[in-house]
Parts: sequence; C-alpha cells; structure tokens
Amino acid sequence: MTADSEPDAPKRRRRGPGRPRQDEADGGPGTQERIRLAAREVFAERGYDKTSVRGIAKVAGVDPALVHHYFGSKDDLFAAAIEVSIEPALVVPAIIGKGPDGIGERLARYFLGVWENPVTRVPLLAVIRSALTHEAAAKVLRQLVLRRVLERVAADLDVPDPTFRAELAASHMVGIAILRYVVQVEPLASADPEKIVALVAPTLQRYLTEE
Repeated sequence: MTADSEPDAPKRRRRGPGRPRQDEADGGPGTQERIRLAAREVFAERGYDKTSVRGIAKVAGVDPALVHHYFGSKDDLFAAAIEVSIEPALVVPAIIGKGPDGIGERLARYFLGVWENPVTRVPLLAVIRSALTHEAAAKVLRQLVLRRVLERVAADLDVPDPTFRAELAASHMVGIAILRYVVQVEPLASADPEKIVALVAPTLQRYLTEE
C-alpha cells in the first residue's frame, strides 16, 4: 500500500446495467426537460430512423442510461419530444373551455399556430415525414394529434361518433399540413394563415358539432 492510499475512504458503489449515476439521477425535472429538448432537436434534424438514444444523450450532455431511465424506449422519447411542441394538456382546455360555439375556429387557429411557429414546426415536419414511412412515428402522430387532442375535444362535446369525427378533423388538418409545409403546393403554401382559418373553421365546426 502506498503513502497516497486511503484505506478508510468509502468505496464508490458500482452501477448496475442501465442505472444512471446518482448525481445524474438527482437531476430531476430540469434534466428531463433538457433531454426532451435535445431529443426534439435531434429528431427534427436527423429524422426518426437516423436518430439514436446515444446521439440524443450526447446533445443533452448526459449518460445514455439516464435517457432510458427517464423515458424508456426510443419510441417513448420520440413521443415525449413531440409533445413539447403540441402541449395537449394546455391545448385541450383552451379549445373546449368556451363551449361548442366557435370550436372549429379555435381548433384551426391552434393547429396553424403550431405549424406557423418555426420552433414547433421543425419537429412536427420530422413527425409527418417519418410517419409516412415508419410505423413508430405514425403511432406517435395518432396518439398525440388524434387521441390526446382531437378525440378529447370531440368527446367533451357529447356528439355521436366522436372518434370518427376526430379522424375527419385530423385528416383535414394533416392534409393541409402536408400540402402547405411538406410538399409546399401553391397557392396554399404562401396563403395568409387567417384566410386558411376562415375557410377551414366552418368545416371543422361541422365535423365536431353537427349531429
């Protein structure tokens, strides 16, 4: 034993597989949010197929084990990253809070507002593009846009066939998103958002409220 040895110093406990370091695990909500934002950035830049948990961990500055600890699989992390943009917990009450009158306009305005914002548009473009070719991304789109937002809106209105109505509304808005932001078909791609809202809102209103 050398003079520099410290026989009485406590031994560092080894981590089990997939277990984050204690200092990392203590990161709390701030660390989770950093991972979520890093995931949104990486998924938007590379798409679903070319994104790895290790790559997200590197951007977030954490151990990959910590990403798995907080979010589980890559699919779960993808959903969490996109949810940052959509924020269904905040959106649904804002859409349905004033009752059925004008709900089509509120829904159209919310949807276009998310897509018009460059910060939220980029990751949503990644979702749309990935959903066309990858089932995991398509599942996220269904869960977040349809079930977490539209079905809850339709169910709250107490109308017949809320799921079918939500799907019709979703098909309308997702179609606009693909043509306007992905394919960029003119004149839709450069149309004033307010003009789109004015034309689309009555149709959404009919889907969600008329019996």
